[in-house]
Amino acid sequence: MAVIRPFRALRPTKDKVAQVAALPYDVVTTEEAKKLVKDNNYSFLHVDKPEIDFDEPVDPYDVRVYKKAGEKLSQMIKEGVYKKDKNPCIYIYQLTRDEKIQQGIVACTSIDDYVNNVIKKHENTLQAKEQDRINHVKYTKAHTGPIMMFYQEDPQISNEIKSWILNHKPIYDFVSVDNVKQTVWIVDDETTIKKLTEMFSKVSSLYIADGHHRAAAAVKVGLEMRQSNPNHTGDEEYNYFLSVIFPDKQLTIMEYNRVIKDLNGFSEKELLEKIEGNFELVYEGKDPFKPRAKHFFGMYINGKWYGLRVRENSFDENDPVGSLDVSILQNLVVSPIFGITNPREDNRIDFVGGVKGIDELARLVDSRKASIAFSLYPTPIDDLIKIADMGLIMPPKSTWFEPKLQSGIFIHSLED
Repeated sequence: MAVIRPFRALRPTKDKVAQVAALPYDVVTTEEAKKLVKDNNYSFLHVDKPEIDFDEPVDPYDVRVYKKAGEKLSQMIKEGVYKKDKNPCIYIYQLTRDEKIQQGIVACTSIDDYVNNVIKKHENTLQAKEQDRINHVKYTKAHTGPIMMFYQEDPQISNEIKSWILNHKPIYDFVSVDNVKQTVWIVDDETTIKKLTEMFSKVSSLYIADGHHRAAAAVKVGLEMRQSNPNHTGDEEYNYFLSVIFPDKQLTIMEYNRVIKDLNGFSEKELLEKIEGNFELVYEGKDPFKPRAKHFFGMYINGKWYGLRVRENSFDENDPVGSLDVSILQNLVVSPIFGITNPREDNRIDFVGGVKGIDELARLVDSRKASIAFSLYPTPIDDLIKIADMGLIMPPKSTWFEPKLQSGIFIHSLED
């Protein structure tokens, strides 16, 4: 059963939080980050993506970058941008976009739950990216990027959260740069904290939605600190890591589209002939084809959209991973036709989150930054749960959760 724990959050003062809050380090490029922090010395991107503060280009994995992250966080604390709550608390974090609301709690989760698979994963991690986050944790001595998790909705928990919101004023209420309303309440009542903790102790599983590399890094740092502490008790902060936990029904998964840089030597006609062996052509025209159901795909090439439906005998419907649309596209098109067998490593393929809109696919092709684009239907959350429960792994870039959690609003210090 799931363990959650209150913590003393290191968080921005109310007058600075809107300046501090920033998009996660891994959804903005270095150039985008530099533009976002222009005239804003308090943006958390200075901590999360400190390579932006070097005069010359620098490898983001250079030790100087991690040192800069630690220095910048220490500086912000000394300047009073950040304050630490006096007592351990749980926080309610509400995100509102286009009138859709999701309400979760911010708390620490257990590295033992991660190891014992109470916290379930659905992605493989890359060693280089894990090490990057490990170094970041060590040099900042903190968990600075929350892990987005979810659980199968429990009405009792939802009601407890709503009750607190109705009877208390938020500590933060602002709109972030991605046009999402960020609202936070502090739960500082010991009775309510205990109640929420006990409710979560009856939740059988937590699922990582976003942040597999951050979670793996936090766990590895925690296990390493255990081994180096002869007086380890299990109560130390390194035994827990920063998480934001939402009920599953409130989350939004968007499609994760694909663009490919070249046609692997084929003409448009030859590609269509190869694709039609496994797909039925259901649309052809200038208007974008955005799939409205599983097993439908859009394809954009040479200024024209095609709508495709996979033929039933082309894949195993009983295979939970193989029947995902991202797997179908990879196994029937991307690998056999374009020769891209390792989409994680092949620079001929790129991935475009659905938040950028379907027109972005056409723009990339029309500007010759890509030769062909594919639009997909979002992976249903029930499919993610099924795969995680079975201990299976989804293909890379299977899900794009929106809105993204802002970094810098909550920090879990390992020096508490």
